[in-house]
Amino acid sequence: MYVLVDFTVIQAIFLLSWWLKFKSGWIPFDTPISIKNYLLWSCVYGIIAVGISYYTNFYTSKRKKQFSYEVFKIIQIHVASLLILLGILFVFKEVHVSRSYLLLFLINNILATSFYRYVVKSSLRHLRQRGYNKQFILILGAGTLGRQFYENLQQHPDLGFEVAGFLDDHQLEHGLEHKHYSPIVGTIDDLEGLMDSMLIDEVVIALPLEAHAKFGKIINTCEKAGVKTLIIPDYFDFLPSRPYFDNFAGMPLINVRDIPLDEMRNRFFKRLFDIAFSLAAIIMTSPLLILIALGIKFTSPGPVIFKQERVGLNRRHFMMYKFRSMRVQSEDSSDTKWTTENDPRKTKFGSFLRKTSLDELPQFFNVLFGHMSVVGPRPERPYFVDQFKEEIPKYMVKHHIRPGITGWAQSNGLRGDTSIEDRIKYDIFYIENWTFLFDIRIIWKTIVNGFINKNAY
Repeated sequence: MYVLVDFTVIQAIFLLSWWLKFKSGWIPFDTPISIKNYLLWSCVYGIIAVGISYYTNFYTSKRKKQFSYEVFKIIQIHVASLLILLGILFVFKEVHVSRSYLLLFLINNILATSFYRYVVKSSLRHLRQRGYNKQFILILGAGTLGRQFYENLQQHPDLGFEVAGFLDDHQLEHGLEHKHYSPIVGTIDDLEGLMDSMLIDEVVIALPLEAHAKFGKIINTCEKAGVKTLIIPDYFDFLPSRPYFDNFAGMPLINVRDIPLDEMRNRFFKRLFDIAFSLAAIIMTSPLLILIALGIKFTSPGPVIFKQERVGLNRRHFMMYKFRSMRVQSEDSSDTKWTTENDPRKTKFGSFLRKTSLDELPQFFNVLFGHMSVVGPRPERPYFVDQFKEEIPKYMVKHHIRPGITGWAQSNGLRGDTSIEDRIKYDIFYIENWTFLFDIRIIWKTIVNGFINKNAY
């Protein structure tokens, strides 16, 4: 059905793009060749897109995937399809096909396919929440690991998974505090018989490390019955949210800290976006920058820009720029003291700048120079980094990527005088789950939530 709908959408978009380019009068054009020739290449494009979708496993179940994954794949598939089509047009010397039409065709295909996929995904989630389109899971292990997985699964009814029961060798039923769980329906040895008598789509192994010897038999039993098997490692607390399997010396290894921005192409596109965005921001806010500079000069003596040492990418130190919001003070005082609500060091104009986050605008120059990114964990002073790395687990993980003007923590309200532990959890989630669309979401959320910060002193 996806193949049929994808191909149909592509042909419908062909007609829409043709009308926009050659019939609407909104876009200037030279005399086009026959629509039949364009229709031929539209069909070729549709076949290419469907073929690439098959090759990249885009038609497999995406029940467990986020919609951002689908959008990214759609962009990849249609860009690749257009490049292949351009190559075919070159080989067949089809020089009269409008390149601007092809660009319009590409953009409309991405938008239309993303829209209908979103409608489908939203509809399926709604149906699953109402009890339809279910898949049934059997959890092996009713201990801490199995119970935690069960509780997490209950928080996502939109995924459409229902736990048919637990199997456990050490208890016959749950304790009083877990009576509401799906029942324990047998022991591990009952697995084969239960899969014959119950409808089971997936078996989740949530057994402790000491039960490792049973895994081989369990997996063979599941594969014999044609049931998918998933393993929750007993050490999952030490793993990132999206573990990455590597291969080293012919052995599969789990990469404990796989970071999407370690890939060159991801770093390149993020840096390209940072340069374009910071340049645009500096140009658009230049009148405001001048007004703020004059306001600082007229309200207190001293420099307009305040420079402070911060810890950035790979624990390298850099000077971060801000509009000065306090009276000139010693370097030791500014580097080792938190700002308080009624801090006597602040100027009246500086208090306004801090509350509205306008003091952060010069950091777009940090972004332009490569010290920072538009989106990323907020950088901290070396004095406090030395403290936090001893007190807060995984604090130093934030330095695996460039720090940012805004971040996932800040867009969720964790700014100013808020929990450092909570901020680090959000920062690590961002680092492990980075996508370009995630950055756009954070920027949009920051704009929508506004720049007024009640926690900023």
